[in-house]
Amino acid sequence: MIFKHKERNLPEHTEGLQIPLFGYELLREEVLPDLLGKDHNVILYWAGKSLARKYPLSSIDELIAFFDKAGWGNLVLVKEKKTEAIFELTSHLFDQKKSFSAPLEAGFIAEQIQYMQGFITEANEISKIGKLKKVVFHVKWDLEDRVTTY
Repeated sequence: MIFKHKERNLPEHTEGLQIPLFGYELLREEVLPDLLGKDHNVILYWAGKSLARKYPLSSIDELIAFFDKAGWGNLVLVKEKKTEAIFELTSHLFDQKKSFSAPLEAGFIAEQIQYMQGFITEANEISKIGKLKKVVFHVKWDLEDRVTTY
């Protein structure tokens, strides 16, 4: 297994098992917003950061592979500069939606890049509806604000 949980390993027998898309959609689109209320996007962002701390990755390639393995979609690094990066996420999950967001994924990316770069990092997401529906993540880190613990 490529991705090891920092505190415990996931059982190997779950490898290859799949959850029906309808079940995933119910949880993500109906249950979580009802449970978390109007602040569900903010809570999911911080949940993504927490999840990233449990599955620390050491490279962009590992981050991309994690997204694929988690079924979150196809993540691509579009541009990288000294203090920022742009990622695009495409997924069949967006195909039938009029609106969609990915705050859990944004938080996950922010925390992973923070871990890799060593600087406080945030990610903003923008949904783009065009020929291909996608979420664009604009990730920025602050070279003046080094992370002191990991």
